[in-house]
Amino acid sequence: MYHRNCNAPGAVGLVLLGLCGLMQARALSAEPYAWRNVVIGGGGFVTGIVPHPRQKGLMYARTDVGGAYRWDDRVRRWIPLTDGIADMDFTGIESLAVDPSDTNRVYLAAGIYSRGKAAILRSADQGRTWQQTDVPFKMGGNESGRFNGERLAVDPNDGDILFFGSRRDGLWKSANRGATWQRVINFPDVGSREAALADAADARPWFGFNQQPVGIVCVAFDPASGRPGSPTSTLYAAVSTTETNLYRSTDGGTTWLAVDNQPVGLRPNHLARASDGTFYLTCGKEPGPNTMTDGAVWKFNPQTGRWTDITPLKPGKGDSSFGYGAVAVDALHPSTIMVTTFARWHPHDEIFRSTNAGASWTQLWQDNTQWDCSRAPYTVNRNPHWMGTIMINPFNPDQVWFTTGFGIWSSDQVTQADAGGPTDWAFLDTGLEETVPLALISPPEGAHLLSGVGDIDGFRHDDLDQSPAEGTFSGPRYGNTEDLAFAGEKPQFIVRTGTGRRDAVRAALSADGGKTWTALGSEPPNSAGAGTIDISANGQTIVWTPRRSEPHYSVNQGTNWTACAGLAPGIRVIADPVDPAVFYACGMHDGRILISTNGAASFFPTPAVFPAAADFGGGFGGGGGAGAILSAAPGLKGNLWLASRANGLYHSSDAGATFTKLNTVQEANSLGFGKAAPRQTCPALYLAGKVGGLQALFRSDDTGETWVRINDDQHQYGWVNHVTGDPRIYGRVYFATGGRGIIYGDPDPRQAKDSL
Repeated sequence: MYHRNCNAPGAVGLVLLGLCGLMQARALSAEPYAWRNVVIGGGGFVTGIVPHPRQKGLMYARTDVGGAYRWDDRVRRWIPLTDGIADMDFTGIESLAVDPSDTNRVYLAAGIYSRGKAAILRSADQGRTWQQTDVPFKMGGNESGRFNGERLAVDPNDGDILFFGSRRDGLWKSANRGATWQRVINFPDVGSREAALADAADARPWFGFNQQPVGIVCVAFDPASGRPGSPTSTLYAAVSTTETNLYRSTDGGTTWLAVDNQPVGLRPNHLARASDGTFYLTCGKEPGPNTMTDGAVWKFNPQTGRWTDITPLKPGKGDSSFGYGAVAVDALHPSTIMVTTFARWHPHDEIFRSTNAGASWTQLWQDNTQWDCSRAPYTVNRNPHWMGTIMINPFNPDQVWFTTGFGIWSSDQVTQADAGGPTDWAFLDTGLEETVPLALISPPEGAHLLSGVGDIDGFRHDDLDQSPAEGTFSGPRYGNTEDLAFAGEKPQFIVRTGTGRRDAVRAALSADGGKTWTALGSEPPNSAGAGTIDISANGQTIVWTPRRSEPHYSVNQGTNWTACAGLAPGIRVIADPVDPAVFYACGMHDGRILISTNGAASFFPTPAVFPAAADFGGGFGGGGGAGAILSAAPGLKGNLWLASRANGLYHSSDAGATFTKLNTVQEANSLGFGKAAPRQTCPALYLAGKVGGLQALFRSDDTGETWVRINDDQHQYGWVNHVTGDPRIYGRVYFATGGRGIIYGDPDPRQAKDSL
């Protein structure tokens, strides 16, 4: 059997890889894998939760960046429904709707940003399979007002009919279960001014949440105005504007008029109908979720046209400013309603309950309220916030669920509050994993995985199937941990960078494999924090490139810093995993590889030259968003790999002096290394990219000569990044998603290999 030499000369590699390209074009093999989440529990904004009114225990949840889930009441866990999505544009769920007359039908309005693609996903088997209709109206599952709703609704009397309220393109209707859509031309042109302002500001959705138009946030039918098998004649639509914002149609959505005497000055967030026909409306001054400085709760009686202000607690000014986010009505007791405040940071948000249609209220969050965080210990120090949706179980009035910026809480004895008793809440997110991992490492000793996570800092994962018992990293706490690295020869030494207060050092060192952390002594001059970081093979030299700053190195754990000569600001530096004196970097503009042989004191270019940055996928080595990322194979001196989204994959076995292009790889989004295959000496390669014209996740056991697809069409997760193998377990791979948390996979022995 041929054994690949990991440090074979580049010319030899080129010949072998050229032959491999011809072979791979004929057949690309696949190996079945078993995929699981690395358990954290929740972690992101669950923007909506919708029960089915006719099937006990059937409910769905939507998230802003992590797809949708179905609750399995039998095993009491959430089942992900959108892992088969290959396009990240569809991982943000703008709205969710069930067909009240059919327990199997569910619909998703999928579109993460209003400048991307959007689609209606429709399922006739409770989300096990989906059909997709691309739509011309824009969505913003991760934009302003994303917890409002629901803006997608199914006619309770005629399941063929759906309505959708868009952000900037008005109201839309489908008469064939979402297969095709037509704009409702007679709906008032409201909210267009905000859309024009957003266009004028050229707001970027990933930074300018509050500048995005929100549009029509709620569509609600009055089922009593129709009969089964015929379209419902009366329905309502609420628009996120402080002017006239609630409209009604009495002819099935053909014509619309503003509801008389409605309150103005605030924006509607949620509209709920009680079984006695009363509507309840929660409002805020801003669309949220980043801020909300005023709000109210209103009751509307359609029979009399009367509006009543039933706000439980009037917002004040300064620290006591807040709005109202969510409202729910007990399906069995129409006078029982619950609402939540929104953005009440001091002392915390509130949960209010009324059993007399809002005439009086009970405040549920008291000093003796118990919060069970055992399923996700990291939540112990996190007050529930961004309470976007609240739901009273239509079959069990004792059970209430509400969503937050990091998951779902549930209580099974809420009615005790009606007699003055306390309520207890549990974090009920088993199976629901919605985090955005920013960094992953798998050291050769200690915990198999450490992660840096957006909004939650990061974790040492001693047990992949349990939320870390110690919660997030000990020591310095960061909002985001943006980079992680371990010393190649002393892997118990780990460094990390993060976002946090400007008066605190935003990088830390662990000398015990991530169990405990100590902030570095200082930051480099003109540092903006975070950025990329690495540590020499012997754990003595740290190189840190803070945001928008030049790379600096320290040999005394950050007490003093010295600029790396020969490097421009923003360049990511990596350490050779074997030689502590050697570091590498990618030139961001001139397509050069740079090397230091004096412990990062100075860098000089190697002879290797790549295409100009503009032709190489947008730049070199600037971090996770750059077009080309340089990495070093563990345990091998001078063994470098350059992954380019535009130009594929390159390999060097001579410390970057020359590189060989792997002709089998057309795109390389992320590359990682794992334990070598049996009878092989080179690390296994794991690639998220395009091989043989197929975009997927691959493994190579022979230095990239041949590749095996290891994911399948049911496990695509929208976006795969930060791929790394496990140096101790052959075949195991970890990767980050854009919102579905951390996924790990192992070869599945229950299935035989097949061919694509």
